[in-house]
Amino acid sequence: GLHEFMGWDRNILTDSGGFQMVSLLKLAEITEEGVTFENPFLDRGEEIGICERDGQEQAYPDETVKNNKKRSAGQSLSAPTINNNTSQYDYTDKNNEQLQQSDHQYPKTKSQRMLLRPEDSIYHQNNIGSDIIMALDDVVSSTADDRIRFEIATYRTLRWLDRCHAAHRRPHDQNLFPIVQGGLDTSPGGLRDICLAGFRLRDEKAPGYAIGGLAGGESKDDFWRVVHHCCCALPDTKPRYLMGVGYPLDLVVCTALGVDMYDCVYPTRTARFGVALVDGETPGTLRLKSHHCAEDYRVIMKGCGCVACSDGNGDG
Repeated sequence: GLHEFMGWDRNILTDSGGFQMVSLLKLAEITEEGVTFENPFLDRGEEIGICERDGQEQAYPDETVKNNKKRSAGQSLSAPTINNNTSQYDYTDKNNEQLQQSDHQYPKTKSQRMLLRPEDSIYHQNNIGSDIIMALDDVVSSTADDRIRFEIATYRTLRWLDRCHAAHRRPHDQNLFPIVQGGLDTSPGGLRDICLAGFRLRDEKAPGYAIGGLAGGESKDDFWRVVHHCCCALPDTKPRYLMGVGYPLDLVVCTALGVDMYDCVYPTRTARFGVALVDGETPGTLRLKSHHCAEDYRVIMKGCGCVACSDGNGDG
């Protein structure tokens, strides 16, 4: 599983794929069954052939696929289909015996579309073996101006949660968190309240809760208002996880509001750009690539025990 792959013996949390409904919205079609994604690496109508050579999969452009098909009259591969149990691509050879007799390795066609259902998301997270897994929710950008779409997503999130519970094969060692949706609507009896009320009916199955659908461009006032509203409604005895949040100010404010857990690309992305988060007399961000640090050989932060600071050179 993932723990052995990472060499990490502590808790691991995995997301369900719901965020891609926002980040890949132009490539996604969302229905009650699930979300269907188009292959982002293919133009519409394009095919990429996949064949193995020297044990390695190699991609061939569209023309190569067509030419290889032309070389073998009557030898073809059916279009790929999606297996409902795994959402993996299945390929069926129409003339399997004839293909096996050929000395040419015919490429397979990579599908342009893939369906992700709540059952598929849980299936893969069960196999990965993470300690905390997310239910597949219907996510809408917080800045969208479509009340009907938010309402559909809120009720669908509850229905999909039931499907996730039914598909969950490892409830004894994996914690399945529902994700509160409902846009920015915190009015009494509004969409956030509707979602929270649905979760209360399923509370015995929830070891913790996630707050989703935020940090997508809404104002700080709206953001903090929704976080406060959800934290007040969620039980104090179970962890509250705020998704996609990691700016220092947000961590301080939202922790005060009652959030226990966070995830965000901010720490690693900031480090990749050569920016350190420091404490001390002038806490905040330190831009290591700036000209002010060009000839400064002090440790990044005195007293810090991290790899970058502990050897005394500030360079790891």
